[in-house]
Amino acid sequence: MTSQPTTGAPPIVLIHGLWMTARSWDRWVEHYRAKGHEVIVPTYPGFEIEVEALREKPEVIAEASVPATLDHLSEVVEGLDRPPIIMGHSFGGTFTQLLVNRGLGAAAVTIDSAPPEGVRVNPPSQIRSLFPVLRNPANRHRAVGFTKEQFHYAFANTVSREDSDAAYDRLHIPAPGNWVWAYGLIANWKPGHQETWVDYDLDDRAPLLFIAGGKDHLMPPSVIRSNAKKYRNSEATTDYYEFPERSHFTGVEPGWEQVADYALEWATTHAQTHRQGGRT
Repeated sequence: MTSQPTTGAPPIVLIHGLWMTARSWDRWVEHYRAKGHEVIVPTYPGFEIEVEALREKPEVIAEASVPATLDHLSEVVEGLDRPPIIMGHSFGGTFTQLLVNRGLGAAAVTIDSAPPEGVRVNPPSQIRSLFPVLRNPANRHRAVGFTKEQFHYAFANTVSREDSDAAYDRLHIPAPGNWVWAYGLIANWKPGHQETWVDYDLDDRAPLLFIAGGKDHLMPPSVIRSNAKKYRNSEATTDYYEFPERSHFTGVEPGWEQVADYALEWATTHAQTHRQGGRT
């Protein structure tokens, strides 16, 4: 039986990243609902169909837009009856920071977050992880997936190949190649602010926690720490915590409950009671 939300428990919005869908949060949804929270798991526009169907429609993925996705996620958050805890994994962490920058949320947690514009740390393991997308400029117009071998290196390097392959079969979809090119490579070198720019110096925003995995190849701790340090001039709460033995797949690999519980405890402790704003 699914537990009903406990009075006073803030709702939780979980945002997935690239190469994944809302399905990647299934265990967290059950875990948090059992603790009495309403849990909302929005997906990107057009991604509402199941994983298997998305694999058959790569054009839906290739044509996805960051601005349209951000607007959709903002509508979800603003449509709730009170400010939620927002949690995002990987590119979902980017969206989480963008939502906080809009004045949304009571507290926010990013897990293995892809950085917004302005973070220029690119460790070798990250370059290797993203090379399947970046090796061909034509991928900017395609939906680009990993092979099972590439997925094991980039996402699930702390689990066996057998377990990684099983997760790949259940969860993996291609990603919009343009997002990797535009926001992972080009944004820091184009003049002006791009779609993933945030005002790191904002004081009036929700508390923000960065969680990193010490063995994450795709978004290594050096990237996450650099992202967190960008907020050093803000008076709003910004914290960083590292799980030393975890990969980019930290929300699914064994022991995910420890991460989920730490994130929730931090967020509920720091959640603000003021009404969320609505910057654009």
